Amino acid sequence: MPEPTRTQSDFRSAMANLSAAVNVVTTDGPHGRAGMTVSAACSVTDSPPTVLVCVNRSSRSHNVLVGNGRLCVNVLAGEHEDLAMHFAGATKVPTAERFTDDRWDLTSHGVPVLRGAAATVIGRIRTRRELGSHTVLFVDVEQVGTQDDGGALVYFQRRFHSLGAPRLSA
Repeated sequence: MPEPTRTQSDFRSAMANLSAAVNVVTTDGPHGRAGMTVSAACSVTDSPPTVLVCVNRSSRSHNVLVGNGRLCVNVLAGEHEDLAMHFAGATKVPTAERFTDDRWDLTSHGVPVLRGAAATVIGRIRTRRELGSHTVLFVDVEQVGTQDDGGALVYFQRRFHSLGAPRLSA
């Protein structure tokens, strides 16, 4: 891989200062089961409910995700840093073992859904656009779930940070 240009390096530094929710995007179907950690996911519109997810085309999960056409954006709670690391490939947990604990609902929705996630957004890929090293997936939302008391996991300055759930005043 060639050395990044100054603009690319400056851009990467700037993006390190952009706090982002940490998500594990999961899929299952005829192309297999897969998951990956992503911070580039956001809402597009609520009419119709649509999210976008940016996936590096060099990811081993990319073709599985695109081939299956359905996914779940599991927005991680503060307690899920271990999952973020596993699905980012930063641990020695083999891909096949990442879904083996009981935190995953593997049967109810057709895609793996993380129990206890801050939010889950299940949907079908409507369209995709390749740009540079990534594919931008536009996803029609079919079902959502939320949990308000688990806080959030965010990525900032190239590290994970856990944010506690806000306390409501009486």
